[in-house]
Amino acid sequence: MQQAGQLEGKVALITGAGRGIGRAISLAFAGEGARLALAARTTAELEETARQTAAFGAEYLVVQADVTSREDVEGLVQKTLGHYPAIDILVNCAGIGGPVGMLQDNDVDAWIETIQVNLVGTYLACRAVIPVMIGQGRGKIINLSGAGATNAWDNMSAYCSSKAAVVRLTEVLSLELATHNIQVNALGPGSVHTRMWEEMRDAAADSNATQIYEQGKIVTSGGGAPVEKAADLAVFLAGEASGALSGRLISAVADDFANLPPRIPEIMKSEAYTLRRVDLGPQSA
Repeated sequence: MQQAGQLEGKVALITGAGRGIGRAISLAFAGEGARLALAARTTAELEETARQTAAFGAEYLVVQADVTSREDVEGLVQKTLGHYPAIDILVNCAGIGGPVGMLQDNDVDAWIETIQVNLVGTYLACRAVIPVMIGQGRGKIINLSGAGATNAWDNMSAYCSSKAAVVRLTEVLSLELATHNIQVNALGPGSVHTRMWEEMRDAAADSNATQIYEQGKIVTSGGGAPVEKAADLAVFLAGEASGALSGRLISAVADDFANLPPRIPEIMKSEAYTLRRVDLGPQSA
């Protein structure tokens, strides 16, 4: 008898599912028995993700949607609920790298678009799904963060600002939803070789952004983080093993998340895996 997957029968709505980390998470969820609602801006890419999930026998729904559009996001949720009886998991994976270069030289519209996709898109999806999860009395929300949340990268002001804001949004939502059995966490995937990193590398070369260019060369030449680690972490955060863990930023590459469950009560009583100010302690006169 085949063993049931960790997400057997759960309905997962995944934005940014057309390629990269979003596709990897979609495939991992399919392999664990989840039923999928796949969303992205490009229909052809979504259909390719759906084709690959079908190899696992997964049930799927494909919805073209722009996460910066309130109407699209609300329509996405309604279409998902028209096809499935619930939304158990929300993964906010849609994201862009944004302009590379000194802030004053960035294209203003591109800077604002980065905030719109990475932060406002996450907000809109959460806003549309949270009432559904409250009504169900349960839910798991996973917001994709990135190294820019905890590290200040020069020439990447829009990306870093948006990803740090996503982590703080995650922490706030975890407090607001604590009494509703809804856990909200941020996932740090590491520097995974995706099209976004290729675009960032090339833009860094054009703008003499040395730090990002050198990192981009490493990532896109085989030195990046394995996308499978991010997908495995998403499965952990979406499943029962993560229990009451909420309001935390967990790294796919830096944290031993498979061994976190016994420590979750301890973690939830501390400020571990959160964004906090670090000071020097008491100062002498």
